[in-house]
Amino acid sequence: MSAALDEVQPLSGWKLYLAGFALALANFVVVLDVTIANVSVPHIAGGLAISPTQGTWVITSYSVADAISVPLTGWLAARFGTVRWFMLSLIGFGLFSFLCGVSRSLETLVVFRILQGLSGGPLMPLTQALLIRIFPKHMTAAAMGLWAMTTVCAPIAGPILGGTISDNWSWPWIFFINLPIVGFCIFIAHRMVKPFETPTARTGIDIVGLILLVVWVGAFQLMLDTGRENDWFRSSFVIAMAVTAVIGFAAFVIWELGEANPIVDIRVFRHLGFTIGTVAVALGFGAFFASVVLTPLWLQQVVGYSATEAGYATAFVGVFAVIMAPFAARLVGKIDLRISVCAGISWLAAMSLLRAGWTTDSDFWQLAMPQLLQGIGMPFFFIGLTALALAAVKPSETTSAAGIMSFVRTLCGAVGTAMATTAWDNASRVSRSDMVGRLNGADATMNSLMAKGMSSDQARAVLDRLVDAQSATVGAVQVFFYAFAVFMVAAGIVWLAPKAKGSAAAMSAH
Repeated sequence: MSAALDEVQPLSGWKLYLAGFALALANFVVVLDVTIANVSVPHIAGGLAISPTQGTWVITSYSVADAISVPLTGWLAARFGTVRWFMLSLIGFGLFSFLCGVSRSLETLVVFRILQGLSGGPLMPLTQALLIRIFPKHMTAAAMGLWAMTTVCAPIAGPILGGTISDNWSWPWIFFINLPIVGFCIFIAHRMVKPFETPTARTGIDIVGLILLVVWVGAFQLMLDTGRENDWFRSSFVIAMAVTAVIGFAAFVIWELGEANPIVDIRVFRHLGFTIGTVAVALGFGAFFASVVLTPLWLQQVVGYSATEAGYATAFVGVFAVIMAPFAARLVGKIDLRISVCAGISWLAAMSLLRAGWTTDSDFWQLAMPQLLQGIGMPFFFIGLTALALAAVKPSETTSAAGIMSFVRTLCGAVGTAMATTAWDNASRVSRSDMVGRLNGADATMNSLMAKGMSSDQARAVLDRLVDAQSATVGAVQVFFYAFAVFMVAAGIVWLAPKAKGSAAAMSAH
């Protein structure tokens, strides 16, 4: 960085807290929009007179655009300036949020969701980089903790807010609520963060790299989003997307390694600590997001919870995450980060085992307790692992590295979701087949139900629902066991990274 930037003193006092809150809030609202529309698809489909299947494009379009734009952050920040691009992205995100809310056709909504995703994607790594810059060096870990806390809690809050708003108001408000938040963040950033602008470099545009990135990420995301409903590789479309993604990715890597000014600086993977940290993030976040998605689905489809009740049961995950984040942040630079990261991931693995004990008869607190306790380990995983990875790269590579890590989190969250729901379906079908073949006392149960006034068909339907519920529960338990195994692999991989040198300041972008 230039001497001019080094001369800018970090913020302090109320200015630091207000600016830090605004940057964290900007990150929160962007991550929130990844999941806020998930439970609102039926409402959107009804409002636009389309099928629920068509309505899922509202989710897919944002995910694809978000995934494509995140890894471009490093190049965009170097070309236009970190603060300037942050402001432009925030303005674009607010504008297209409004246009999404006023859309009255699927076509216009999908177009504006794509533009919203393209605008919002860079905000995740940009807020991370700016938080590091505005905080004093000795408080860098606290900045990372604040950022990680919003990144973790937002995907969980999304379905809760989306369901509540759609049920009590109307679906456009899931987009309109972004506007006052964006306005506040723009005002604070303009007044307090503007002095932390970074130098710009007029590098050429890597057109080929950009096209290859759009092709392979778009194809891969479409494969994930349409695979389950099209029976995966039995569909020619899914196969075509998979082949396109593989070839596009290979071509992208080869091109970027030979490009003088790459659109995505994948050379940061030459740092072993960053590579290992990114792999651990991929595994850990994939397993984490699989549980985040599967738990409310199981609660609503099997246990009979409403969207609001499922939201309350899962919302407890944020309680200890908020409380423990400062403690996790203080450990950065004081102990071997591999210890705290391994402990955090292992704790998440233990919570997956705790979920594996769920049954359809579990009460609310038995279901909520793993969510509550999981929050204890989350900050040690997210904060420590981010610090471990970013400490391995050069200060000038921080923004690019943060963008790539955010991209990996986004992509692996989608992968974890697709794999978890598919594994749940498959395990449920196998379990149901086994149960039907070994069902005991079916005739007695039928007779008992019919004695209570049910017809033969009604009694058979009740028995069928009971088998469905139990088989779906067995399938969910198997997925939680899979998540446990993935978490443990991630915990072991961390030890392949070299011990981080220096303090949290090593991550600073100054």
